[in-house]
Amino acid sequence: MAQTIQLEDIQTCQAIGNFGLQALPPEPAQLRLLTHCNAGALATAGYGTALGVVRSTLREGRLQMLYIDETRPRLQGARLTAWECVQEDIPATLITDNMAAHCMQKQMIDAVVVGADRIAANGDTANKIGTYSLALVAKAHQVPFFVAAPLSTVDFALENGTQIPIEERDSIEICQIGETQICPEGIEFYNPSFDVTPAELITAIITEHGAIEPAELVQYRMKQAV
Repeated sequence: MAQTIQLEDIQTCQAIGNFGLQALPPEPAQLRLLTHCNAGALATAGYGTALGVVRSTLREGRLQMLYIDETRPRLQGARLTAWECVQEDIPATLITDNMAAHCMQKQMIDAVVVGADRIAANGDTANKIGTYSLALVAKAHQVPFFVAAPLSTVDFALENGTQIPIEERDSIEICQIGETQICPEGIEFYNPSFDVTPAELITAIITEHGAIEPAELVQYRMKQAV
C-alpha cells in the first residue's frame, strides 16, 4: 500500500512538471526560473511539484538557471532545495529573499514557480512566508507567477484565503542561528510560518490535470464531478 501511494505521488508530480513545462513562457528558449522554499523530492514522495516543473524544464533542455530564495527564517531553500539541485546537477544559484526584486529589475528572471500548502476555492494560495511579497514583485515586473500543486491541495470548503489559518512559530527561529543569538534580549518577535497570495497575482495553478487559472478552479471541479 505504501509503495502504491508513493508511486501515485511521483506520477502526480511528474504530470505537474510536464504541464508546468507547457505553461511556462515559450521565450526565451533557455529559461531562468525562481523558486521559494522547498517543493521538491524532499517535500513529496519524489520529483516534487515546483521543483518538478524545474526538473521537466531541465529534461527538455530549456533550463538555463534556477534561482533559489534562501527562505528565511528556516532556510528551506538554502538547505533543502539547494541540496537537491547540487545532488542532481541542476544549474542553480542561491540568493537571499530580499534580492528577488533586484534580480527581476535586472531582467534575470523569466518566471516564478512555487509550491502551495493550501489553496482556497477562489485560488488564494497559502505558502511559506515570503511567497506573497515575491508575487507582488513579480506582478510589478510582469513576470509570470505560477503555483504548482496537486488538485487535492485545493480546499473547496474555503471560500477565500482569509479563512486559511496561519501558524505562528517559535521566536527562536528568528533570534538564533544554530546556537548563536543574533538579536538583543527584550525585543518582541512575530513569526508567521505562511502567508496568503491573492489569486489575482497568480498566473496559473499547475496541477496534475493541467494549468488552471485561479478563477476557473470551481468550474473545473464541477466539470470533473459530471
